[in-house]
Amino acid sequence: MLSLVLETVSGWFGAFQTTMDNLEFFAFDFRYVVYALVFLGVLMAYEGLRQFATRGETQNEARNRRMRMIASGKTEAEILDIFKPKDKKGLLSNLPFVGDLHAALKTAGIMMPAEVFAIGCSLGFVVFAAAASQVANMFLAFGLAASFFLFLPLVYVSNARQKRVDRIISQLPDALDLMARGLKVGHPLNATLHSVANEMPDPIGTEMGIVVDQVSYGDDLVDAMRDLAKRIPEEDVQYLAVAVGIQHGTGGDLGRILSTLSRVIRGRMTMRRKIRAISSEGRLSAIFLSMLPVFIGVFTSITAPSYYGDVMDDPMFVPIALIIVTLVVLNAIVLRKLVNFRF
Repeated sequence: MLSLVLETVSGWFGAFQTTMDNLEFFAFDFRYVVYALVFLGVLMAYEGLRQFATRGETQNEARNRRMRMIASGKTEAEILDIFKPKDKKGLLSNLPFVGDLHAALKTAGIMMPAEVFAIGCSLGFVVFAAAASQVANMFLAFGLAASFFLFLPLVYVSNARQKRVDRIISQLPDALDLMARGLKVGHPLNATLHSVANEMPDPIGTEMGIVVDQVSYGDDLVDAMRDLAKRIPEEDVQYLAVAVGIQHGTGGDLGRILSTLSRVIRGRMTMRRKIRAISSEGRLSAIFLSMLPVFIGVFTSITAPSYYGDVMDDPMFVPIALIIVTLVVLNAIVLRKLVNFRF
């Protein structure tokens, strides 16, 4: 009887121990499930904000953002205050890399204050770094956080700005032809600018609309065109501002000048495409040679963690690693300069 009781108690104890081990196992797994859910939540929030900021336009919407704001009842003063970058850039103007963030966001078509953008990226960096440091190395966590919330947002703004500028340049010859035809039939320059603002799609319609709004509120046309050249720092737009300024001061056949400028811009665009096609092999080689050291380092760290892990405690590891990273970055910069033709 005593042996039977002992066997029963031992069985109960073994079942209890097994249950506790399972609960501990599930609790251990549950912690990582929470981390995964937090990561997915941050990712979904970021994707939602990205889609909200870059949502496309439908055919039922107005042709450009300026016309949509006018249709919503906003005054021209409010539109001008939103779209025209202010001379005072705020607290970020003295910081490196982000000093021109305010103007870059406006040029990229992102209607967000530079301070809000910087604070959002900083908060995302802190939250992601704190969460990732619980499951990964501190150095890796901060590196990923800096990449996702400091480096990638600036790259996104730079790419969006460049795409919008390229689109403006591609639309500029048609806008100049429209202005030239209006001038040749006797319309004043302000009326031709107004027709471009109303008939051309975004973004050239919005930019010309800003010029029209500035002139409507008392700015000189030459100053308004100079502000346009500042917002869109491209040679073709600067040529337009100079042509308008010369004609405004000395007179002349501005319609003919605009027609000639339109042909020149189209010729420059054709030359750009030819040069880009000729240099495609060199650009691809530069990308491959720049990414190869990064790929080798990441692949080695994944397949053989001890390859670098065993020597990380050595005092010479950090200096040598910094030298290697610096050389890789310099290699990428030099290769980009060799294949990036500016004309």
